[in-house]
Amino acid sequence: MPKPIAIAITGASGMPYVISLLSNLIKTEKLIYVMISQAASTVIAMETELKIGNDTSTIEKNLTDYLNAKKGQIKVFSKNQWTAPVASGSNPPRAMVVCPCTMSTLSAIANGSADNLMHRAADVVIKEQKKLIIVPRETPYSAIHLENMLKLARLGVVIMDANPAFYQKPKNIDDMVNFVVARILDHLGVEHSLQAPWQEDLNHIPE
Repeated sequence: MPKPIAIAITGASGMPYVISLLSNLIKTEKLIYVMISQAASTVIAMETELKIGNDTSTIEKNLTDYLNAKKGQIKVFSKNQWTAPVASGSNPPRAMVVCPCTMSTLSAIANGSADNLMHRAADVVIKEQKKLIIVPRETPYSAIHLENMLKLARLGVVIMDANPAFYQKPKNIDDMVNFVVARILDHLGVEHSLQAPWQEDLNHIPE
């Protein structure tokens, strides 16, 4: 069985992105690890219909119910749960996504400040050379933010700005959200039907 994908949710705006990401991952993944900050719980309540709760068991149940996931498919870890699998390089997830990512979390990851499980998990993924995708949400970026992104990009981290396109003529917010989520899933190697690849019809050679 493939190892789980880890999702870290910080307190930046952009919660529809991670809700869509989780909704699509539960279609293909047997197990998803989730880490969520206290600030993220507040922002989720502001930006979605989901009231996530505070303790890990409540968050786990509410996420499972909201996303119609199978029981046990989503495992939530608290920020100080150092016994979690993601805390050890001997058992890293196969990939990790930080979505949406605050600039403070970006800084902590870029500078190796593993003072909570979310930061430590990202540190493990980097040192074990697994896929790490960061979806930053801030505008404008300062030179500090950009330098931190450059530092991580040079380590092989994928910096994927929450930046929807318009050539597909989005009809609503979901279309714009799903454009970004489709790109995340592409980099995770997870199949989806959110959006066809650009100019896919040109790949078909007539007989």
